[in-house]
Amino acid sequence: MIRDLLPEARPDTGAGARRDLRRDLYAAAAAALLFAVAAVVGAVIQNRYGTLHVNFAPLLAEWEPHLGPGTPAALAVAVAVVVHGPSLAGRLPWRSLLAVTWVTGMAWTWSLALVDGWHRGIAVQLTTPHEYLRVIDRFHDIPAALRDFSGHILLESPDNWPAHVAGHPPGATLTFVLLDRIGLGGGGWAGAWCITVGTTAAVAVLVAVRALSDEGLARRAAPFLVLAPGAVWVGTSADGYFAAVAAWAVALLALAVMGRRPGWTGLASGLLFGWAVYLSYGLTLLAVIAAAVLLLGSRRARPLLFASAGFLVVPVVFTVLGFDWWEAYRLLVTRYHQGVGGERPYGYWVWANFACTVVIAGLATVAGLRRAGVTLVRRTERAPVRLAILVLGALGALLVADLSGMSKAETERIWLPFALWLLPACALLRGPRGWLAGQAVLALLVNHLLLTGW
Repeated sequence: MIRDLLPEARPDTGAGARRDLRRDLYAAAAAALLFAVAAVVGAVIQNRYGTLHVNFAPLLAEWEPHLGPGTPAALAVAVAVVVHGPSLAGRLPWRSLLAVTWVTGMAWTWSLALVDGWHRGIAVQLTTPHEYLRVIDRFHDIPAALRDFSGHILLESPDNWPAHVAGHPPGATLTFVLLDRIGLGGGGWAGAWCITVGTTAAVAVLVAVRALSDEGLARRAAPFLVLAPGAVWVGTSADGYFAAVAAWAVALLALAVMGRRPGWTGLASGLLFGWAVYLSYGLTLLAVIAAAVLLLGSRRARPLLFASAGFLVVPVVFTVLGFDWWEAYRLLVTRYHQGVGGERPYGYWVWANFACTVVIAGLATVAGLRRAGVTLVRRTERAPVRLAILVLGALGALLVADLSGMSKAETERIWLPFALWLLPACALLRGPRGWLAGQAVLALLVNHLLLTGW
């Protein structure tokens, strides 16, 4: 447990506050420069060698300035959150704040998605040749499909799976199969599912921050979680849904280790962690964030026991049904190198991935991360130190994912479950409205100037 042996913080002087703001702006400027360099270098590599396989490096996107039916709503939500968000977050009752965060986050995400129109922005996003909905009819016998799943991962396999189906455990595809079975089939319902569930992730992060750190910091983080630039990719990609499952797993673990019904919350957390790793192989790196949560927890043994028991449920069920996670992952690594993943240069993406992260997290988050680092060094207040540990745990997960070589490009989508946990660092910033405006402008520019691949 982090011991509360820290001195009281001294209020910033005017000169100190101005100095900190300058340093925040320097950090944001450096992040913007990183993206600019990645764009220029990426354009040169793609034009000369064609090995990046993206048309607007480092993002998987096309330059296509446009307006759409979601534009007025997106502008209205952005203005409302920038003007009223910080004050409302400070005075709403806690449960009302959670509800407002979810509803406003949905409004923001839906409006951004509808900038591209209903058809292009939502209805067909999950029906392209690489997506999950293309194989729904091959799961009429689910146990048989699971037993045979690994036999279709490699490119040379008969009837090989589309890229996203092959690249994930079958839990991802089964989600859309089950939606189809209950009458919610097709791209429109799939997109609505991803947005509706995906936007609950912000609520989960607030719950975790309050439990592990401080309610005041959670309240200050709320508007930034609503206006996250990553909402561009939550609406609509399946990774937004994955991010929500992962976020609730972490949030419930946070409640458990802080003594909030540790049996039930620990068990539920374990079940969600188990489901998460059957949605995406990469979500095994949630273990890094979970380790930060355990470090901050006041009670660990009993919640960890229940979480471990819950975690085993999903792997046991899938194994009994005939799916071998480890064998499928081994084949996926081969498939990854058979496709564009094998051509994309590690030397570029190992740093350009973080340029993508700048876009989904925003420049305010970069400044917040600088503050988090300073907080850990100075250790002047307990709650900000605990928040910094949680945030830097997420940054550690991103570093491992990056160095693995299995995250080359498309990380603006793939890294959503981890980048989401960087956003609470914005609670450490002064002058939230200016930073919020910057976050909103970034998302609006991306969605109106580019046609993203997701």
